[in-house]
Amino acid sequence: MNTFICYAKCTTCQKAQKWLDERGAAYEARPIKEQNPTAAELAAWAAASGLPVKRFVNTSGLLYKAMNLKDKLPGMTDAEVFALLATDGMLVKRPILVTEKGVCPGFKPEVWETLL
Repeated sequence: MNTFICYAKCTTCQKAQKWLDERGAAYEARPIKEQNPTAAELAAWAAASGLPVKRFVNTSGLLYKAMNLKDKLPGMTDAEVFALLATDGMLVKRPILVTEKGVCPGFKPEVWETLL
């Protein structure tokens, strides 16, 4: 089963969910704020995506800015970044599509099409 990790108030997540629904894609929606990804899940998703860890960080979020992560992230290991992201779903880039074919953080229709 495909998993769609999202935040209901996020307009990009709403757009992505509409896109999935229009294609009749089967998925389980998982609210990122209530069911925050674990460090282990994030590590597995990063490996499955082939993307750098930093692509899973919500650099547009208020919490990212409040915590001054722009300056802190470059000195952190991948494990430290995953552990930090696991503390609050608002630090994680969204939406995330997780399928058997791969993982994509952020709504990229051309990539999502290949994953479904």
